[in-house]
Amino acid sequence: MKQPNGMRRAGTSRPAKLWQLRLYVMDQTSKSLTAFANLKQICETHLKGRYRITVIDLAKEPQLAKGDQILAIPTVVRKLPIPIRTIIGTLANTEHVLVGLDLHVTN
Repeated sequence: MKQPNGMRRAGTSRPAKLWQLRLYVMDQTSKSLTAFANLKQICETHLKGRYRITVIDLAKEPQLAKGDQILAIPTVVRKLPIPIRTIIGTLANTEHVLVGLDLHVTN
């Protein structure tokens, strides 16, 4: 039977975890663009094919900040897998992001 989104772990029939990330930004500032680029690079390197990034522009939808208790921007929130994790900043320090998102790198 085909798994959702065709995602499978190598050597098993169980689906791989889909990581759902929300990146909260304010307009297309240099910090916002840098945070998105850094997050995308980290995801492509460590979660290729197993992630979804939703960018939420608080300049356009400020009411969405309340749901994830956003106090500073840019902020990334890991919604799935649970538990929820939050990191503030441009995500330039890859090691900090990997630890903050609890992303275990397997070789």
